Amino acid sequence: MSVLVTYATRHGATRGIAERIGETLRASGIETEVWPVKAAPDPAGYDAFVIGSAVYLFHWLKEAAGFVRHNRGVLAGRPVWLFSSGPLGDDVVDAKGQDPRVAAGPKELDELKAAVDARSHHMFFGAFQPGKPIGLTERFVSLIPAAREAFPQGDFRDWEEIERWAERIAAELA
Repeated sequence: MSVLVTYATRHGATRGIAERIGETLRASGIETEVWPVKAAPDPAGYDAFVIGSAVYLFHWLKEAAGFVRHNRGVLAGRPVWLFSSGPLGDDVVDAKGQDPRVAAGPKELDELKAAVDARSHHMFFGAFQPGKPIGLTERFVSLIPAAREAFPQGDFRDWEEIERWAERIAAELA
């Protein structure tokens, strides 16, 4: 059994999640490779997949969604799990009483899940350390003090939650 864990990230938080998933699968005895989607090898050589992306403005990064769409023929015939990295902060309920991980879900998620018959999707909290803004939205936010508050700084990834999810994948593959 060989698993390809592939991801798209902007600032590196999603890479960290993908790497932890890969480590957890390897610790369960599953041959696993972790690659960014832009450099991922041909998926035809793998038995199962875990594919993730950072979520910005309610969308997966284009390269991750493109990887799923482009490879749907190979992916749909094998076990696939999807994950997203996005919300910042550690509030399990937002001001509207919703789990921010549900509210921040990517708009194309239903399409992507259906395209590859994904077994599940999990949204993880992300991380953000300000630096050089990437993209128009981040440049805009960096200029407006009130908007900066919408992007709390810090690492909000729950490593135990990530490992538990990966352990469930390992159990399904066993």
